[in-house]
Amino acid sequence: MFLVLATASSQESNASIPSLPDEIIYKIIEGDTLKMQVLYPENLKPNKEYPAIVFFFGGGWNGGTTKQFEDQAKYFASRGMVGFLVDYRVKSRHQTTPFEAVSDAKSAIRFVRGNAAKFQIDPNKIVASGGSAGGHLAAATATLEGLDESTDDLSISAKPNALVLYNPVIDNGPDGFEYERMNGRHMEISPKHNIKKGTAPTIIFLGTKDALIPVSTMEKYKVKMEEVGSRCDLFLYEGQTHGFFNKPRSNGEFYIKTTREADKFLQSMGYLKGKPRI
Repeated sequence: MFLVLATASSQESNASIPSLPDEIIYKIIEGDTLKMQVLYPENLKPNKEYPAIVFFFGGGWNGGTTKQFEDQAKYFASRGMVGFLVDYRVKSRHQTTPFEAVSDAKSAIRFVRGNAAKFQIDPNKIVASGGSAGGHLAAATATLEGLDESTDDLSISAKPNALVLYNPVIDNGPDGFEYERMNGRHMEISPKHNIKKGTAPTIIFLGTKDALIPVSTMEKYKVKMEEVGSRCDLFLYEGQTHGFFNKPRSNGEFYIKTTREADKFLQSMGYLKGKPRI
C-alpha cells in the first residue's frame, strides 16, 4: 500500500495529495515494521517532478529518532524538495547491528526511487543525508555494493545522486570508528574503503573538536574521493564538537550555517534555484 504524509499547508494547497497517516511503511522484516515520514513543498504542482532528500538520524546505530533532521527536512521542503525522515533498525529497539541498519537504508532509497512517480520526485535527483551513524548510512548507500536485503528489488538502484553529510562515520577500518564492532567485516561496511569512480558528489560538515570523527579522517576521505574524480566539499567549523549542526545547539548558529552551505551545494548541482531562505 502507498500512503503519503503531506504537511498541512501542502495538503490545503494541493487537493491531489490525500490526507493520510503521518507515516508510511517502507519495509517489514523479521516482524519489524519500518516507516518513513514524507514532507512535501507547499503549492505542489501536478505532473511536476521534484528533487528528494532522504534523512537518516544518528545515534551510533544504537538509538535515535527521526526528529533529529525534522528542521532540515522542513527547510528543504520550503525550497522545493520532497523530504523523507527514515526510521531504521537500531540495537536498543531491535537488537540489531550496523549491518542491518545499512540494509534498511538501502531499502529506503530503493523504496523512494521505486515510488518516484507517486511521490512526484525525479528518480535521478535523490539526495541521501544524515549525521554521525546516519551519515554513515547515507554514505553507505552511495558506496557499498553488498548488504542488500534479500527481499529488495535489486533492479532498482539504492545509490543516491548526491550526499549531504553531517559529521559522518565514514571509516570503520582499524583506525576508524567502532572497528571492533564490525567483527572483521569492516571492508563490507566502511564507506572510506569502498570509494570508487562514480561515487556521488558529496558535501561534509565537521567540527574541528569532534571527539569521535578526527579531521584527518575526513581530509583523507576527501582526497580519496577526488582521486577517483568525485566531488567532495569539506567544511570545517573551528572549535565545534559532535552534533554541532543540530538546531538546538549554539542558538541555531551552525544549523543555519550548514543548511545554507548545503543549499548552495544543491544549487550548484541544479537541484535548487534562487537564494537560500536561511
